[in-house]
Amino acid sequence: MNRIDRMAAILIQLQSKRVVKAQEIADRFSVSLRTVYRDIRALDESGVPIIGEAGTGYSIMEGYRLPPVMFTKEEATALLTAEKLVGKLTDTATREVYQAAMFKIKSVLRMTEKDHLENMDRHIEVVEVPAYSKTKTENAYIQQILKAIAGKLVLNIDYFAEHNQEITNRNAEPVGIYLMGRYWYLIAYCHLRKDYRTFKIDNIRYLSVTSIPYDTPHPALQSFLKKVCEEQELHAITILVEKEVMKWLGEQKFYHGFLSQKDRGKQVELRFLSASLSGFARWFMLYGEMAEIIEPYELNNLVRKNIENLAGRLK
Repeated sequence: MNRIDRMAAILIQLQSKRVVKAQEIADRFSVSLRTVYRDIRALDESGVPIIGEAGTGYSIMEGYRLPPVMFTKEEATALLTAEKLVGKLTDTATREVYQAAMFKIKSVLRMTEKDHLENMDRHIEVVEVPAYSKTKTENAYIQQILKAIAGKLVLNIDYFAEHNQEITNRNAEPVGIYLMGRYWYLIAYCHLRKDYRTFKIDNIRYLSVTSIPYDTPHPALQSFLKKVCEEQELHAITILVEKEVMKWLGEQKFYHGFLSQKDRGKQVELRFLSASLSGFARWFMLYGEMAEIIEPYELNNLVRKNIENLAGRLK
């Protein structure tokens, strides 16, 4: 990227939030801090009312705005791709909000960009697994939760706990939401448990944003996500399957933590990181007569136990 394009992009970035640190700009464009300082000084000298200094951060004086932003075809295509993802991975309310935002964005596009998007729309799609789409939650409360986070308001929820099959009502201070696999989760400080909890949003039977404010300085969402990943026990699995089995595995292997495969003559070695040994054992039984388990030994025992239980039920 040449300097003129970079300075224009920096100007847009400065308008994206209240304060932008020099290091953020340097990381985005892979340039030195010295280069960032020089570009900021050039923008300031050209008449852009920049407030701030090196070491703290920069912002643009309130009221200063660029004319309507013109998107490149690549940027417009990226927005279209995001629209497809939002349409399949979020709830109805979020889809409607994003669609409204896209209408506004498209309204400032040039005709060539609009024609480009109409053409590309036919070439991008997010396809759901049929079994998953049947259980899709249309109201995942995403917008209500985000409203509570922005306003620092307590949520009131009825939550269904899978471990005891009970529903409890509780107040919670929301910290953030995240998507893992095909499910959305809420991390919040639960008043009932007096601790932070992770709630599977599909298991929330009722949710409302109360008028109760909170001012607790909760840790950043990222700190909780790191803990979630550390606490999730993953099992390293290695199996050998006959080559003709590979055509049956298809996409299923990815749902069980597929990592890699190696050719072993008449067989293929497959490696996985699975969150559930018992679940993997049941899947392995579908093609087990044409496969063998290398590791872990515990998986052999689980498969053997499943076979014995099945044999006991057969008449």
